[in-house]
Amino acid sequence: MLWLWILLSVLLVSLLSLIGIFFLSFKKEFLHKLMAFLISFAAGALLGDVFLHLLPEAVEEAGFTLSLSLTLLAGIIIFFILEKFIHWRHCHIPASKEHPHPFAWMNLLGDTLHNFMDGLIIAGSYLTSIPLGVSTTLAVVLHEIPQEMGDFSVLLKGGFTKSKALLYNFLTALSALLGALLVFVAGNIPSLVDAIVPFTAGGFIYIATADLIPELHKETLPTKSLVQLLGFVVGIVVMFALLFLE
Repeated sequence: MLWLWILLSVLLVSLLSLIGIFFLSFKKEFLHKLMAFLISFAAGALLGDVFLHLLPEAVEEAGFTLSLSLTLLAGIIIFFILEKFIHWRHCHIPASKEHPHPFAWMNLLGDTLHNFMDGLIIAGSYLTSIPLGVSTTLAVVLHEIPQEMGDFSVLLKGGFTKSKALLYNFLTALSALLGALLVFVAGNIPSLVDAIVPFTAGGFIYIATADLIPELHKETLPTKSLVQLLGFVVGIVVMFALLFLE
């Protein structure tokens, strides 16, 4: 029975990656305008997730140790190296449906790690108790809805078609199943979670500050810049509001 609870909860979280389907009926012009808000929302949500959820959780579990700092820095460095590799592979070809922008691939990688961690956390909570597993799943669901909206917009901005953005977003979400399976088979392994949390935080910091925020700076019109600022703040506020559900 326990494995069924875990499976259904993780599948629910994974299906949230398809939330981008609601954007399919939007006209291209409206979607372009909405993108300014959603990209900035994604940047704010990523940084809010790092500084309000991931790092506090890591510090609470293991303390603010040298190991945590090095793992965080390792996340930033690894994502830097991976993006360099993607740039080398794609040369200097502009973003298009055939050649998506590297930051879109980076976002997919970061999302894969994050979803894997969600699977670890959900399964680990259920191993403690079913009520804790249910409450943790609810928190993750509310956390994922705004993030998946942002992720979908990032992929579109990076050159993916709507259908490919949906497909790739869903495939990365399935990594939550791998995380849950690992915990269910091997038992709760806090040391693994302790390492993944700060590493993922480092990756999110890199994506938000090195990829998304520079993209936002390409827009200089005051009105659109205000929309971006609003989206950025709303992303942080949503992550802050989720603290009351934990």
